[in-house]
Amino acid sequence: MKGTVHYEKHNEIALLSIDNPPVNPLSSGVRQGLYDGVTTALADDGIKAIVITGMHRAFIAGADISEFGAAATEGMSLHETIHKMEASSKPIIAAINGTAFGGGLEVALCCDYRIAAATAPVGLPEVKLGLLPGAGGTQRLPRLIGAKAAVTAIVSGDPILAPQALEKGIIDRIAEGDIVNAGIEYAEEIVAAGSATRKIRDMDEKVVADRGDNSVFETAAAQIEKTHRNQFAPTQILKCVEAAVNADSFDEGLKAEARLFAECLSHPQRESLIHIFFAERAANKIPDLSRETELIEINKGSIIGAGTMGGGIAMCFANAGIPVRLYDNDPENLQHGLEVIEGNYARTVSRGRLSQNDMDSRMSLIIPTEDFDELGDSDVVIEAVYENLDLKKEIFTRLDKVMKPGALLATNTSGLDVDAIAAVTSRPELVCGMHFFSPANVMRLLEVVRGKESTPVTLGTAMALGKRLGKVSVMAGNCPGFIGNRMLAGYRRQAELMILQGATPAQVDSVLYGFGLAMGPFAMTDMVGLDLGWRARKMIGGSNEVTVRIQDELCEMGRYGQKNGKGYYQYAEGDRTPLPDAEADEIIERVATEVGFERREFGDDEILKRCIYAMVNIGAKLLEEGHALRAGDIDTVYVNGYGFPTYVGGPMWYADTQGLDGVLADIQSYFEESGDDVWKPAELLKKLVADGDNFAALDA
Repeated sequence: MKGTVHYEKHNEIALLSIDNPPVNPLSSGVRQGLYDGVTTALADDGIKAIVITGMHRAFIAGADISEFGAAATEGMSLHETIHKMEASSKPIIAAINGTAFGGGLEVALCCDYRIAAATAPVGLPEVKLGLLPGAGGTQRLPRLIGAKAAVTAIVSGDPILAPQALEKGIIDRIAEGDIVNAGIEYAEEIVAAGSATRKIRDMDEKVVADRGDNSVFETAAAQIEKTHRNQFAPTQILKCVEAAVNADSFDEGLKAEARLFAECLSHPQRESLIHIFFAERAANKIPDLSRETELIEINKGSIIGAGTMGGGIAMCFANAGIPVRLYDNDPENLQHGLEVIEGNYARTVSRGRLSQNDMDSRMSLIIPTEDFDELGDSDVVIEAVYENLDLKKEIFTRLDKVMKPGALLATNTSGLDVDAIAAVTSRPELVCGMHFFSPANVMRLLEVVRGKESTPVTLGTAMALGKRLGKVSVMAGNCPGFIGNRMLAGYRRQAELMILQGATPAQVDSVLYGFGLAMGPFAMTDMVGLDLGWRARKMIGGSNEVTVRIQDELCEMGRYGQKNGKGYYQYAEGDRTPLPDAEADEIIERVATEVGFERREFGDDEILKRCIYAMVNIGAKLLEEGHALRAGDIDTVYVNGYGFPTYVGGPMWYADTQGLDGVLADIQSYFEESGDDVWKPAELLKKLVADGDNFAALDA
């Protein structure tokens, strides 16, 4: 069995120390060890109380990931272990030394008392894997902190640091000094006071107060619809907490939790979310890079360009505690960039999510400069100017002369040729793309772009830096648009063609919103601004691409999107809700007629398939070309950078769930009908179908 629990006696106190490095998951040996340790302590008349703590950096970080989606097959089950602990006639104290997530917090909640290190986070994050706490967490937490707070904590799945956990009532005290000594001293206090046990299952003051107040659950249901739209587990969690409040007994509530947990376990969203969980971790694996390889040490960074992207990237460095120079050759732009950064931090402070001291500390790490030569002593420099290849090549020519030997040189381009940029330097092996997503200080995704000369050390350093900056990093090959934007181009083109062919923007957006995207392509374009592309096209004399004709016509009519209240939709003053607009629809119909399209009606199923399957086919081509290493990498990009619903698992996983033979048949049909190259079936897709495989099999 995996993991163990050490048993020690400290006078009248039994100390059980969980040893399953590095994060003490609830493996079979841990469950059995806790059961045996409590049994031993209860049989010893000299023991008056039991303290449970974790070795290494966690108390218990949750389930063993190798057991996700399955019951334990060895040793005592978690339910048997918890029942043994909760039935103890001797008080049990959880000395929470570090992370107590999921089953770890559920173990702590079946203890009589809880003391935690000041830095220890607790939480019930099962919802992020399409599950709910299945070992009594949904029943005990409401008894401890009330239904409203419990729903918020469990549905969000977010960590709660010890000071907040104390304030909410999840723990009883925060340790001063060594957590083990503090736990033993706490146990000795309890023994001296009479060794009273205190079972959460017997507490009913909070749930009695909530009983009959349906507004708690009605409000929570409305909030879940906003924050977790289409997701199965959050609605089941709400039902569990309702059972905690309204069931005839604690045990009846546990039965409801077990039933609803089983429903989550068998729901397809769970498999999708677990796929993303593992895909994000697999994305960090870089070919030809061993764990022993020494990466470039990053102690100081530089950013070129103080605009939206540059300022956001600088904030990422400051948030990670890395000093960073922010360069701009325009003093006004530099000052404005600093003001935007300060404003972003100030808003976070005003919302209580950052202290003023922390803001001041982070601002002090961002060092403005108008002197290009001052960038030279940094370990990494990231160019973040607008998308112009000649300008970027000019900057990298200068960087090659200024930057110290061995420094990492990165470009934030969203789709330009990284090799062309690297070629102007004498050290192309140290150049790569680091494509942040806007706003960089918020968005989780980072595409690390592999140039033909980029070494494994360069790529490994960029990936490790991304992780340090709090990003989910994915490596992409150097091709137009890389992974994300290359696939997005196919998605957008299909949406734009369909409104020429007879669909309306509102219909297309409604289908994709219903699928789970935060907004459809036309609402998104209105939000960003139609005029950005229109002005860029006018600078180069326009475009013959039929799909941009509608945007150009709308802009010629003064319809720029949300910024002036009219685009594909119309907007009431001060309201960003898109409303259908007859004038825009008339413009679309006129353009469609002028360019020779026969308009027809569209079903929702075709709209969804044409948008999503276009992405899937391009994704398959990225895989066969080697520009994406894994199908899971593509899914990770889309979930973290493009708002693809996590519970669907990403476009490639979604294609697997639909059956690749059917997906290929639709793609072939669209190709025969249109002749559009985007629909020419990828050879990899055809091979997978012929072999009876799927994209997930490629990553196995």
